[in-house]
Amino acid sequence: MTAIDTTRPVAPARPPFFRRRSAVPGFALTLGLTIAVLSTVVLIPLFAVALKAGHQPPSEFLKEAFSARALAAYRLSFGAAFLAAAVNGVFGLVTAWALVRYEFPLKGLINGLIDLPFALPTAVAGIALTALYAETGWIGALAKPLGWKIAYTPLGVVVALTFIGLPFVVRTLEPVMRDLSADVEEAAATLGAGRIDTIRRVILPALMPAWLTGFALAFARGVGEYGSVIFIAGNMPYRSEIAPLLIIIQLEEYKYAGAAAIAVVMLGVSFAMLFVINAIQAWARRRA
Repeated sequence: MTAIDTTRPVAPARPPFFRRRSAVPGFALTLGLTIAVLSTVVLIPLFAVALKAGHQPPSEFLKEAFSARALAAYRLSFGAAFLAAAVNGVFGLVTAWALVRYEFPLKGLINGLIDLPFALPTAVAGIALTALYAETGWIGALAKPLGWKIAYTPLGVVVALTFIGLPFVVRTLEPVMRDLSADVEEAAATLGAGRIDTIRRVILPALMPAWLTGFALAFARGVGEYGSVIFIAGNMPYRSEIAPLLIIIQLEEYKYAGAAAIAVVMLGVSFAMLFVINAIQAWARRRA
């Protein structure tokens, strides 16, 4: 039978609600500051937009929010953003794989250029893309003999959104690829799997949550993009006019109710995309 050491002090029992003290401010203070800043910067302006749109009758709201011109702008904004995100999903995956798995000349420079859309003002990006893809530009002049017109068309919108969305896919995939050891590929090869089977059954399932997150982020950025698009789009109503530009036009014409109605539709879609992104991230954490 083991003797009990009575000389050693016994720590008093702590109540279940006891929390270890921390050097950073407490939960109540940090939560209050977070809510205050979030409300001032984000929630109150968004609530004001929704309130402005709610002042008009439902019939008027529906008329402004879902007019033929607005629907054409929605189709272009969401359609071009989806196509650009799909293109970035393919080339972003290949780019991230090359940057993580291979060593090649000028790798550091290329890695830095990936983040250029983050640092470059969107208006500068729009002007540069227009100069390149216009019929007198370097790329536009090569496409003209083929019958392709890029600038001032919906295709130009896709090009601009592809440019600004690529970093989201690459930077989302890179950390996951670094954690994905090459041993799993070697193990699959020793079990008789070919390259296609290894990619399809081993690599892609591991990368899929991060890939979906990068795709959703690129899509969300493309839907709300304005500065890099207006120069290359041509801004023709019913053809190459994006929804953010239509909001600006409504404001310039003092149609505040119409601008608010379109903004509320875009706001609702944005919240839906945030919900999807958070759901994908939660799913990825459960798989990890």
